[in-house]
Amino acid sequence: MNLVTISGPPSSGKTAVILKTIDSLKKRGLKVAVAKFDCLYTDDDILYEKAGIPVKKGLSGALCPDHYFVSNVEEITKWGLDNGFDILISESAGLCNRCSPYIKGIKAVCVIDNLSGINTPKKIGPMLKSADIVVITKGDIVSQAEREVFASRVNTVNPAATIMHINGLTGQGSFELSTLLFDESLHVDSLKGKELRFPMPAALCSYCLGETRIGESYQMGNVRKMKLDD
Repeated sequence: MNLVTISGPPSSGKTAVILKTIDSLKKRGLKVAVAKFDCLYTDDDILYEKAGIPVKKGLSGALCPDHYFVSNVEEITKWGLDNGFDILISESAGLCNRCSPYIKGIKAVCVIDNLSGINTPKKIGPMLKSADIVVITKGDIVSQAEREVFASRVNTVNPAATIMHINGLTGQGSFELSTLLFDESLHVDSLKGKELRFPMPAALCSYCLGETRIGESYQMGNVRKMKLDD
């Protein structure tokens, strides 16, 4: 089985891209399933079920969705192996720009949209910078010049990635992505012992543990202060 991790900022079009890409994968006779991770609520699992795609959903609640993903991805992988899927796609929640949901040796895809702002690629950390493939969506809403400038900005922060444009509504470009996702040399038997490509965001402070009061006397653990001296 191949495991693919797909992440990106909120509302960038991850689910739409995955649905269109799975259509192309199914035409090749591949069995595909999805593990959908989110924070508080998602009905994307209903969309996958309507499309006849096996899906598991996990909500992180008060926890960081990236940490929740890493804590559960081994079990999700075992579920995929037990059911004999050819490809298991892990779709993350819409993550913060510092998130790092990729695993060494596992294909990583970042979905980002043209409407997010021309400087957005510089603001996104490991989620974009360590991806193997960067999918840019919503290109039909902006001009050709804007598409090229945005793709150039993406290439600046991740020159090693394959950059693709996909229309989540029509599916244009999704077949090309499907040809890159399945690689017989990347079969996964277990994730035990594998490593993340980049450390998770670090935070263990009093607010992580449920503190709600404001003030330095209530702040403990991993706390960073702004430098306000002129």
